[in-house]
Amino acid sequence: MKEKKTNIAEELTRSVRRQIITTILTLILLILITTGFVLYGMGYRLNFFAKNTPILAHTGILNAQSTPTGAQVWVDGHLTTATNNTVNLTPDKYTITVVKDGYLPWKKDVMIEDQVVSNVEARLFPQAPTLQSISSVGISDPVLDPSGTKLAFTIASQSATKNGIYVLNMTSQNFPVLPLQSSSTQIADESTGIPFSQAQISWSPDGQQIIASVSATPTQPATVYQLQANQLNATPQDITATLPSVEANWQTLENQQNKARLASLKPAVRQLLTHFNIISYSPDGTKILYQAKNDYALPIIIKPRRIGNNLLYEQRNIQKNSIYVYDITEDVNTRVLDYSPVACNVTNKDCHVPLTWFPDSFHLVYVYDKKIDILEDDGSNMTTIYAGPFVGNYAFPWPDGSKLVILTNLGNTSIQPTLYTIGLQ
Repeated sequence: MKEKKTNIAEELTRSVRRQIITTILTLILLILITTGFVLYGMGYRLNFFAKNTPILAHTGILNAQSTPTGAQVWVDGHLTTATNNTVNLTPDKYTITVVKDGYLPWKKDVMIEDQVVSNVEARLFPQAPTLQSISSVGISDPVLDPSGTKLAFTIASQSATKNGIYVLNMTSQNFPVLPLQSSSTQIADESTGIPFSQAQISWSPDGQQIIASVSATPTQPATVYQLQANQLNATPQDITATLPSVEANWQTLENQQNKARLASLKPAVRQLLTHFNIISYSPDGTKILYQAKNDYALPIIIKPRRIGNNLLYEQRNIQKNSIYVYDITEDVNTRVLDYSPVACNVTNKDCHVPLTWFPDSFHLVYVYDKKIDILEDDGSNMTTIYAGPFVGNYAFPWPDGSKLVILTNLGNTSIQPTLYTIGLQ
């Protein structure tokens, strides 16, 4: 009986010990879980990129987006996630590569900061872009209007009724673009005997009018006509005698536009612009493509610097004649090209910097050495889009960024060049 009581007592003792141990372990587990949630909420993560050993460290967030979506995201050579997703990384500099089958890769260095979201927005371009003819006749001297939505050009074909000056509305959805269809408007024909198919054309600052300079023979002085850009000009207006006045009016309009733009800027930004030869403003008006007038150290205007900006590509010590992009809203300056042999600004007609803005205001189109590249506005990710034959430096982005328009005969010298689009989606 005594042994039975002893066994019962021992069993009760063991039961109490088990309950105590279970309670202690439960409390420890709860403390660990709570601590884990707190650390997670504070941004701590297990990081596998530091010295190839997983460590618990405070992190920042990489938010990776791509167009098109569904691309792979590689971090320092490691496949980490997919785009339209986030990943936590310890603060450091990383090389981010975005890859998708059928598209050219995107690669960029990104600085991850403590408890800061760093955004990566990769625009991917197809490896084999589609090439589509959008005109059925030979075209010469296309000129883009200031808004980037209309393209004026001349046609000299065997059909005299088609010869003249046309304006292509690039916001139209009609394809293919053939003369006399609703997507293009003939604004001058040769029914009056004026050889408009041989004209040199230029746009007014507001894109509403076109000046056409026509010579009957190469040795004769040009006659200058002013045309409305949205309709057929049955009776073209000869402004040869009043051309200086018309050009002065246009210059006044352009000066007013520039003055209004400058008035909207902070005084400190206007001071910076005294060191810029402005080439062009981005379509959204937030960035300036410019050539440096002189060597100069740009002062920082926005203090403190805005959180989340990737400043790895910033260069504030500008060098004379190099080409830069200045972001007005973010106060970030980046170099695009090292040097241009010609002083360039918005009024210099001899400026030949082969850079134009892409419609998204984040990319530039760079035409050089018989190639067409698209690069980001900080000079990174220069991607060759097209390296086939095309005429001159004619490469115009479609207003929605879905394609580029080029002038080419595809290397066949026996035919006249015509307009083709290069698909970018």
